[in-house]
Amino acid sequence: MDDWTRAAFERLLSLAQSDTGQSRRAANFLLAWWNADSLGGFDMADLFGVDSAIAADMGMVFTWLAGQDVASYPTEYRAAIEALIEHWRPDVWARIKASG
Repeated sequence: MDDWTRAAFERLLSLAQSDTGQSRRAANFLLAWWNADSLGGFDMADLFGVDSAIAADMGMVFTWLAGQDVASYPTEYRAAIEALIEHWRPDVWARIKASG
């Protein structure tokens, strides 16, 4: 991941750790990337519910992803993503913990 995309991703990750409407939308975006089947998809209309800078960060991450030849995930941020799952998808987190 290039530096610009990493910065955008980290801003989204930081925002998603809060508890606001915009943070929920940022979390939905990031979790859809991580695993949309189990963590839920991202509603494109959610772009209308975030500030333009946040939407630009989402666009930057999306554009970077679109340029990858194979699926790419920010595995070095696994602990932070797991914290998002625990916070925003507690039912999924409980199933993960119960099965693991």
